[in-house]
Amino acid sequence: MFNRSASRKRAAPRRFAPYVALIPVCLGVFVAADDQTVVVTVLPQIMTYMKVDVVKEVDQASWIITGYLLGYVAAMPLIGRVSDVVGHRRAYIACTVLFMAGSTAVALTTELSWLVAMRVLQAVGAGALVPISIAIVGDLFPPDRRGLPLGIVGGAAEAGGVIGPLWGGLIARYLEWQWIFWVNIPLSLLTIALVLWLVRPSPLFPGRIDYVGGALLAVALGAVTLGLARIGSPDALMTAYLGASAVALALFVLRQGRTDSPLIPLAIFRRAAISAANISHLLVGGALIIGMITIPLMASTALQLSPLEGGLRLMRMTAAMPVGAVLGGAMCGRFGYRVPTVAGLAFCALGYWLMSGWAIDVGDPQLTIHLATAGFGFGLVIAPIALAATNPAPPGMRGAAAGLVTAMRVVGMTLGLAALAAWGAGRFQELIAGLRIMPSASETAGQAQERFSAQITDAGLSLFSSFFLIAMAACLIAIVPALFMSRHDADDVSPRLGAGVLPDKGTDVAAAPRSPTA
Repeated sequence: MFNRSASRKRAAPRRFAPYVALIPVCLGVFVAADDQTVVVTVLPQIMTYMKVDVVKEVDQASWIITGYLLGYVAAMPLIGRVSDVVGHRRAYIACTVLFMAGSTAVALTTELSWLVAMRVLQAVGAGALVPISIAIVGDLFPPDRRGLPLGIVGGAAEAGGVIGPLWGGLIARYLEWQWIFWVNIPLSLLTIALVLWLVRPSPLFPGRIDYVGGALLAVALGAVTLGLARIGSPDALMTAYLGASAVALALFVLRQGRTDSPLIPLAIFRRAAISAANISHLLVGGALIIGMITIPLMASTALQLSPLEGGLRLMRMTAAMPVGAVLGGAMCGRFGYRVPTVAGLAFCALGYWLMSGWAIDVGDPQLTIHLATAGFGFGLVIAPIALAATNPAPPGMRGAAAGLVTAMRVVGMTLGLAALAAWGAGRFQELIAGLRIMPSASETAGQAQERFSAQITDAGLSLFSSFFLIAMAACLIAIVPALFMSRHDADDVSPRLGAGVLPDKGTDVAAAPRSPTA
């Protein structure tokens, strides 16, 4: 009887409802996203602790943020593909451990260069959790039921980014800055324990991993990020970075066409839904970062408000994103991918158009309505874009496809930052070129100073208005590729897209063979 009971236990492993299994996945994504923004509020403390001269070494200190962005984007597609081969649950746990190791190293370091390096390591683990989570949704839910859970995962990620600055400020008020990283350890351990308990072993799709292709793509993404980060002050190093990125990308494309086990089969882009989703996400990333930079910058400069007020204004936009993310996921099942994506982009464009008309005395309720409109729109597009980019991918390539589309948003954010740096400074100089502070014959020195200050403020408002209009244009342009995001195209998985690693047409993860050791 004992043996029969043991056999029965082995044959019937514990199973949980898919939405219950999604809880620890969302927790890990939330913690990782929180760490992407939490460092902003404690950056001055870190610079003081590291004895960094704010004036002379500010470029080095900025690598605390840039390094995280670099690690976040560079390894996504490769780790996404690795997760397809070794199992999404295993890869999720491994990346959580990597995130913990990076967090520990950052908290212990006393040198700026080592801190930046460990932030990169931390970001590799954190960034990979997003595409792996998308792939796990594919393990837990059939294609026609993935919209809402993807919206929930996206909402968790956006909520983490919203809470990050406030969480960092709270810890910095009562504890040392290192505690924002120490807190990651118990939260990550809890995540791993819950994943092991609630999430079933993922299906395996054995195959060779194109590490050379992954390295080339990482170099291409990393180099373009570094190059665009210097576009505000172009130099030979920026040219070298962009040139290296172009060469690495060309070599990557050549390799994918010749290897038997490509990291990302080029044929996958013949599916209109995948190509359209990646292009749309690139533009969404650019539009999003323009708003996230412009809103607090406008508050602290032209409007002469405190940094806290600038952060609270931005939070009015970002807080609406998780709401839109869940609703957008729910809409996918009824309306497909085009409707929520186009609606979301229209909301974003409308929000930015309303922001472009802000005057110096803008206040509530207009302020909150305008910001929430854009944030809600950004949330709406999360799930449909993720579905359109991953559902057409064969089950054995879903992690890689999720990694690619997630990386495209980060690259778009880099492009948006570059646009602000390259165009903004020159435009501002044009706006103030004809201004003069010397008093005229009919005004006093005090009146001249007031006039000059008012003109500078008007120039700043005009510049920020232009930023919002550029973001609006990016959202409107993104509607064009979004029109090609057909759910029928996305649900029709073709075995020709990934020879050697795919089940027959129509087979999904739920029907794929599982490894007992997964």
